[in-house]
Amino acid sequence: MEITATGADAEALEDALLDAGALAVTLTDAADVPILEPELGTHPTWPSTCVTGLFGADADESQVLESVRTLIPETEIGPWSASRLEDRQWVRAWLDHYHAMTFGERLWICPTGREADIPADAVAVHLDPGLAFGTGTHSTTALCLRWLDGMACEGTSVLDMGCGSGVLAVAAARLGASRIDGVDIDPQAVQATRDNAQRNAVTVQAWLPKDAPTDSRYDIVIANILAAPLITMAPALAARLRPGGHLVLAGLLESQAEAVIAAYAPYLPLRIGAVHDGWARLQGHIDK
Repeated sequence: MEITATGADAEALEDALLDAGALAVTLTDAADVPILEPELGTHPTWPSTCVTGLFGADADESQVLESVRTLIPETEIGPWSASRLEDRQWVRAWLDHYHAMTFGERLWICPTGREADIPADAVAVHLDPGLAFGTGTHSTTALCLRWLDGMACEGTSVLDMGCGSGVLAVAAARLGASRIDGVDIDPQAVQATRDNAQRNAVTVQAWLPKDAPTDSRYDIVIANILAAPLITMAPALAARLRPGGHLVLAGLLESQAEAVIAAYAPYLPLRIGAVHDGWARLQGHIDK
């Protein structure tokens, strides 16, 4: 069921659909107005938002709509529609669109079941279908993977801050890094990183911030998050570098690069290393 909402009504409608039995609810832009990065602590929506609820096959849309109106009587329900989804093998459908991808000269990201697509001498990272974050398809992840591919990782220590699926941490391990720590605020991301490390037969320690070692220093610190937290975390991330260590930052727009570079200037010089689809990768190192 899809309902068009305006402003703050979208969040109330999301909650009402869940209370009415929705298995999942998504909010998407109904009028092509981008929100590139919200301020910290805010949860903005678009002026016109399409709120989509996924229900079981036996759900009655008229009853759902009645329940929603009862739950939020003060909210005006905008235009709505309901349709039935075709029953599909979703893992197979995912594989149809997600193929092995190469990043640089030797590194490949490969969904399980697609091993035949890659060269025999490739350095491969295997990810399972269905993972919702960090498959290498986003420009920011690709920028980081290409940097890792061009780096001599053998024997290095690596911190992946905001590890998500663990794709960067696992890639570093497959490229020869000897010690890799991944940190993320999301427990599901921590578990996903551990699972993907096991799937690739490499050792990656994944932590929630409260459990992560605080006194460790690394040859490589990589953070693929957003500009605002990258700026906030500047002192902490810079402090994690060993002398001669490399810092790689992504998840920021090219237009945000100057502000991030300025935030790190007291600690080390950064420069734009690459840009793809409007996203920038910053990199720098501390002298030995």
